[in-house]
Amino acid sequence: MSAILNFFTDLWNQIVVLVTSVDNPILEILDILIVTFIIYKAIQFMRQTRAEQLMKGILVFLLAYAVAQLLNLKALIWIMSMVYVNAIVVIVVLFQPELRSMLERMGRGSITKFGKLVNRQRGGEVDLTGMINAVCKACQSMQSEKIGALIVIERSTMLGEIAETGTLIESDASRELICNIFYPKAPLHDGALLIREDKLYAAGCILPLTQNNDIDSDLGTRHRAAIGVSEVSDAVVVVVSEETGVISVATGGIIQRNYNMATLKVFLEESLFDKEPEISSYQKLKNLFKRKGAQSDEKK
Repeated sequence: MSAILNFFTDLWNQIVVLVTSVDNPILEILDILIVTFIIYKAIQFMRQTRAEQLMKGILVFLLAYAVAQLLNLKALIWIMSMVYVNAIVVIVVLFQPELRSMLERMGRGSITKFGKLVNRQRGGEVDLTGMINAVCKACQSMQSEKIGALIVIERSTMLGEIAETGTLIESDASRELICNIFYPKAPLHDGALLIREDKLYAAGCILPLTQNNDIDSDLGTRHRAAIGVSEVSDAVVVVVSEETGVISVATGGIIQRNYNMATLKVFLEESLFDKEPEISSYQKLKNLFKRKGAQSDEKK
């Protein structure tokens, strides 16, 4: 407890010394504005990548360290202090992809665009019904023609670094445009389509492949990429097999196969509207068909 109090006391004393030693108010104000701008852009950058989730984990660690200090849990304090001593190395390892992306942008001279991967701000009410219908209709068309497709629907985890690997399109969702993107002779058909909110945001994106060796050996690169991106985010990934036309969905590192337009629509609505169904989408449809069959038998 005393260590925490000393920390805040030292911090306050440093603030007092800093304020009382101001020589040039204009330069000091400029200094504060620059620091504020950097912090703002860093937060904006983290919101668009997986760094946001990592920051939450770090905050939980700091909270646990404070509790350990308060309760004088010596073993836990010793273990956490070892991590604290090597904090710089830990942060570099954890944030390596994000730091590399940030430095690359600065090297390209795009400081004014730092963190601005999207023009649209998240938040507010967005109608996803049209996008869901467009995805389901496109998957049905591509299934019948056995055209391969890989569609990533972004949820709370921002996938800005994946969007950067493709071509930004930022278009309204439609069945025709989705089918055109994955047309075998189209230049972007080999990559993934990233959907952000109700927009087709980027096409031709490169996804990380899963490192899980226990998945079915029959699954190809598209399916492995779908599982891979679902392992590192909460995205919903839809795959259409080029060989069989089978529609699959990957979430949380798990892939489920043999969807059709009806079951895919139910699943997307449940997932994107944050519903928690008591029974699965398949079971709902089976029950519906059973009820219809029972009603027809009663009429007979």
